[in-house]
Amino acid sequence: MSDILSGEELPDGFSYPAGFLRAIDSGLVGLEPWWLLEASNLRSRVAGIRQRFPERRLVPFARREDNDDVACWDLDSGTVRVIHDFTTPGRENRAEFSTFYDWMRAALEDFIEFE
Repeated sequence: MSDILSGEELPDGFSYPAGFLRAIDSGLVGLEPWWLLEASNLRSRVAGIRQRFPERRLVPFARREDNDDVACWDLDSGTVRVIHDFTTPGRENRAEFSTFYDWMRAALEDFIEFE
């Protein structure tokens, strides 16, 4: 299994969705241009997003390699939200998906178009 956030590192009341854990266990960590975050890259992104967007409760899980977009669980809305990291707060929202699988379908479309 990849080096993802442990239960102690995750926000209270949040646990990874089963679909995400299934993707990790299946080795689906890269759908170019999207890459699932892990290890020090994940922990660095978590700390940075908390600093840049202190009003948001976001748990990042993937980054897009060709820009500063990051896919996160938005704990306030209960959705998956793609934000543009390193922008002014209030301007970060790019896309919203109801579930991890909905985001994954869009990431697969990005994979097809990225070729």
